[in-house]
Amino acid sequence: MKHLVYIGNKLSKKGKTATTIDTLGKGLEAAGFEVTYASSYSNIILRFLDMLWTVFQKRKTTDYVLIDTYSTLNFFYAYAVSKLCQWLNLKYIPILHGGNLPKRLKNNPKLSASIFNKSYINISPSDFIKSEFETFGYFNVSVIPNSISINNYSFTERSMDKVDLLWVRSFSNLYNPKLAVTILFQLKKIYPKATLCMVGPDNDGSLKTTKAYADQLGIDVTFTGKLTKKEWVALSTNYSVFINTTNFDNTPVSVIEAMALGLPIVSTNVGGLPYLIEHNSEGILVNPNHPEAFVDAIKQYKNNTVFRTSVIKQARLKAESFDWKHIKQQWLTTLK
Repeated sequence: MKHLVYIGNKLSKKGKTATTIDTLGKGLEAAGFEVTYASSYSNIILRFLDMLWTVFQKRKTTDYVLIDTYSTLNFFYAYAVSKLCQWLNLKYIPILHGGNLPKRLKNNPKLSASIFNKSYINISPSDFIKSEFETFGYFNVSVIPNSISINNYSFTERSMDKVDLLWVRSFSNLYNPKLAVTILFQLKKIYPKATLCMVGPDNDGSLKTTKAYADQLGIDVTFTGKLTKKEWVALSTNYSVFINTTNFDNTPVSVIEAMALGLPIVSTNVGGLPYLIEHNSEGILVNPNHPEAFVDAIKQYKNNTVFRTSVIKQARLKAESFDWKHIKQQWLTTLK
């Protein structure tokens, strides 16, 4: 049996959104790997120390160390853990998350080289991050997409008698949640009964800011806070369009899930989104910070049933390619 140490922010039981460490970790366990995780401490210092200690403690039994690697503070966790792995002569694999990682490559070239040039392999969930890394001279990157369990997502062809928008994400400035409120405000000028539901926990104070902005505009928005995957999937049956307002992104699982559910997507055309969604075939991509373009796209879905039906069926087919049964073999080959 192969032994893995998985380093990341395993905080889904502490009010945060479940991330790859939760989903991929479970999949690898089911595939026969023994996985040790670090860390679930809420305190960032304790979490950081636990990551280092876990790697050191498992140094004689682990075959690979997987490191969820983001562009924010987590980047420095990844750097420290990678240096420890190098010192202990352990094979480590950064898993490259976050559409803003290329900025980190530019701003911290020496730290980046120290992590990514010395890894066993770097895993990117999208061709977008792979191509960006290659631009900076990193050619040891393989693409293994994020996965879902397709059987958990019932495909539903829904009408658009009403325009009911769904937004699912952690509330973070990177994801531009206030834009969703602006979209609803403008949409109500055309469809007065339009609604918006925003699902997700607060990450950086953006939830409070977004609520205040909705109050300022005088419109009702449903804020559910964090929901389990099962809860928001059930909730999604009440909505007719999924909007993704982010300014930076890689391959968001929530968008893949919406595609699987049969929700037509309108997303900003940033980061890895054009690699995930074929414009006007599997969804509609628009420029960031452009609420008028979102409104136009939503009108196109509402007014053209043939187009909408075609898009959601093609999107479902794309989502099926992300099922774990397809993705699992790529991980098994990498961790052979």
